[in-house]
Amino acid sequence: MEILIVEDEPEIAKLIQLTLENEGFSCQQSRDGLSALQTFQQQQPDLIILDLMLPGLDGLEVCARIRQKPGPKDPYILMLTAKGEEIDRVIGLSTGADDYLVKPFSPRELVARVRALLRRSLRQGGNSLVYRTPHFTVDIDQRTAQRHIHPHEAETLDLTTLEFNLLSTFISQPNRAWNRTQLIDKLWGDDFFGDERVVDTHVARLRKKIELDPANPTFIKTVIGVGYKFEDPG
Repeated sequence: MEILIVEDEPEIAKLIQLTLENEGFSCQQSRDGLSALQTFQQQQPDLIILDLMLPGLDGLEVCARIRQKPGPKDPYILMLTAKGEEIDRVIGLSTGADDYLVKPFSPRELVARVRALLRRSLRQGGNSLVYRTPHFTVDIDQRTAQRHIHPHEAETLDLTTLEFNLLSTFISQPNRAWNRTQLIDKLWGDDFFGDERVVDTHVARLRKKIELDPANPTFIKTVIGVGYKFEDPG
């Protein structure tokens, strides 16, 4: 697994790299936002450890740009910050970060968060199932999803592993209302360490890919006071 460390403080960056390399990971470093984006495009890491406060482009902008053009792997992003206020977590997750770690942190906690994020991509069901609704076909075995805009026209959806698993969960039980805790347990199980509102971020990203109008969703509905549910009335 390839990890990109984006941290402008040399001692912290070195500590992170040594900690992760001792666990068998391959690491590279970037000291600012622009070089991080260049390295990301060239190396396509599996995970990015991204400091919030960087010279030039800050971590929020770097995260947003990566999510706009994710590349083949669409890496997991673990955001680091010296701040612990609620608003910082909300902003970080809203730009597409998968998890959030406040400095100072222990090497053990860092490794646990990294392993939990990387294991998410391995949590794929082994059953051969195909779910069909009037507008969607999801093949669990082939890991493919299609949207049927017209009866004889199918569009293959370009989904990340997490987006595919989220859509599969929704489509497996249409009209069921899921709360965030249930979705986290279904998708990540005991591997999850972060803020449960990261679910909202991934739902928003999935809506952008499957809804004709993400601002007024037809398929993934918000259930006020509960969470989300999938509907496809045809």
